[in-house]
Amino acid sequence: MSAAAADNNNNNNGNICANCGKGEENTNSLKACTACRLVKYCNRECQIAHRPQHKKECKKRAAELHEEALFKQPPPQYGDCPICLLRIPSLHTGQTYMSCCGKIICNGCMYAPVYDHQGNKVAEKTCPFCRTPYPNTGEEIVKRNDKRIKLNDSIAIYNQGCYYHDGMYGSPQDYEMALEFYHRAGELGNAKAYYSIGVCYKCGDGVEEDMEKALYYWELAAMKGDIYSRHNLGNNEWRLGNMVRALKHYIIAVKDGDAASLDNIKRMYENGHASKQDYTTALRAYQAYLDEIRSDQRDKAAAADEEYKYY
Repeated sequence: MSAAAADNNNNNNGNICANCGKGEENTNSLKACTACRLVKYCNRECQIAHRPQHKKECKKRAAELHEEALFKQPPPQYGDCPICLLRIPSLHTGQTYMSCCGKIICNGCMYAPVYDHQGNKVAEKTCPFCRTPYPNTGEEIVKRNDKRIKLNDSIAIYNQGCYYHDGMYGSPQDYEMALEFYHRAGELGNAKAYYSIGVCYKCGDGVEEDMEKALYYWELAAMKGDIYSRHNLGNNEWRLGNMVRALKHYIIAVKDGDAASLDNIKRMYENGHASKQDYTTALRAYQAYLDEIRSDQRDKAAAADEEYKYY
C-alpha cells in the first residue's frame, strides 16, 4: 500500500482507495469492503492486492458487526393483523396463513363472525379478509398454494417445502426437495425457512448432521425475528457455559413472546446464572408483549380452543 493510502487509512478518510491511494471525483464510485465497511477500493484488483494487510482488521470488524446484528432486537416478524390492526402473536398457535389472499390473520379475527359490506353475516369457514371459502380437500389446498408460489409468496414456497419434508398432500417425502424450497423461501426473507434448514442440519434430514451449519441458519432466522431459532441459540450458549450470551438470546425471545425462554431465565436466576433484575426485566417484557397482542376477540378464541395460546 502506498504511503498516501496508509495515511488515509489511519485517518479514516473514505474518499480514496485503501490500496493505491487514488481518489475519485465521484466518491460513490469507490466500493466499500462488504465484510467490514471500513475501507474502500477503486476495483476488485485493488481489494485483492490489499487483502493481506487488511485481513486481520477486516475479520475483527466483521465479527463485531455480526455480533451487533445478532443481538439487536428484530422488528415483529409478522407485523399487524390486516383486520384488527393489532400485533400478530409470534407463535403459530395465534395466527393463520390464508392461501386464498396470502394474508396472515390473527386467530381472534379468524374466530370472529364475518360480515359482508351490507352487514350480513357470511357463511362460516370463510376467509375474514377476502371472503373466499376455506378449501375442503388436500388437492384444493395444494392448488391454492401453487398459485401463491407463482406469485413468489415466500410463505407458500415454505409450505411446499414442508409438504415435501413431511410427505403431505400427495407430495412424496423428499428432504432434498424440501431444502430446495426452504432455501428459496429463505432468500425471499422467510425466517421460518431458515429455522427449518437449521433443523434439517441438526437432524440430518437430506444432509449430513452439522451443528455448526444448524447454528448458522438459526442465526439468520433469529435476526429476522424467529423466536424458535432465538431460543435454540440461547440453549446452545447455555450448553457451552456462555451464560451472558444465553441470557441475551433469551431476553430477545421473551420480548417477542417466547414463554420457554422466560422459563429458562427463571431457571438461570434460580441457579445463580442471572440476577433478580434480569428475571424481573424478562417478566415485564413478557407481560408487555401479552398486553400488546391481547384483545377481546383473541380472548374468546382462546377460550373456545384450548390449543390456542397467546405465546
